[in-house]
Amino acid sequence: MTVLIVGGSGFLGAELIRQALAAGHATAATYATKPGGSPEVAWRQLDLRDAGRVEAVMAEVRPRFAINASSGGSDWAVTAQGAILLAMATAKYGVRLVHVSSDSVFSGARVNYDESCLPDPVTPYGAAKAAAETGALLVHPKAVVARTSLIIGDGGSEHERIVHELAAGTRDGALFTDDVRCPVHVTDLASSLLELASNDSTGTRHLGGADAVSRHELGVLVARRDGLNASHLPSGLRAKSGLPGAIDVRLDSRATQRGLHTKLRGAREFCAVPV
Repeated sequence: MTVLIVGGSGFLGAELIRQALAAGHATAATYATKPGGSPEVAWRQLDLRDAGRVEAVMAEVRPRFAINASSGGSDWAVTAQGAILLAMATAKYGVRLVHVSSDSVFSGARVNYDESCLPDPVTPYGAAKAAAETGALLVHPKAVVARTSLIIGDGGSEHERIVHELAAGTRDGALFTDDVRCPVHVTDLASSLLELASNDSTGTRHLGGADAVSRHELGVLVARRDGLNASHLPSGLRAKSGLPGAIDVRLDSRATQRGLHTKLRGAREFCAVPV
């Protein structure tokens, strides 16, 4: 059985590849500009804006399932239209699809969001992700849309790099105490996505971590775990920053968690200082 990881050269994509290979799956992956480092993977260059290339990759690889872990930011052509082109191609070739989405599809107006909540984005990125969700499920009704939150690892994520730079004084800025999310560890997220791809799930699923924490609290947890001086981390309020986007968005993932073997740990657990 071949699996296809779209966006395999990214942070989440690399972990999906690692776990897919460890499970014994033949694995193919796509990249936009540069392939990842795993020589065991059949790499394919892919621009999601190119409908012909999207279909060609699907015809060449013929995977059992595909996971779209690509990241096009607020680029509508990649994040929205490209995701729908991918969904159309997977539907045409009878390929199971798991599309990775984001809590950015929500405004934060109601704070707590379960899988039944409809998107109400307030940023271009959130709007593109919301359009991708709707379009993917429209053209591929048996697909899974998996919304997640901040993705943390063991040092390799963007948020962790920011924490280290702030603690060292090599970066300006602050970690907001009012900006709340449900961070998830990349290994838990990848394992959950592979589970959803391998079972008969359909529709929308939430894959956030068990703890709702502010970006500042998360930074403190990361700093303590990594032996940094957490008191060096500057704090602030997003509400006073003028930055666009939701402030407090908490994914309720309990319904999805009940159907998974993988535990979606909270940040207080996966960032705990080893005893």
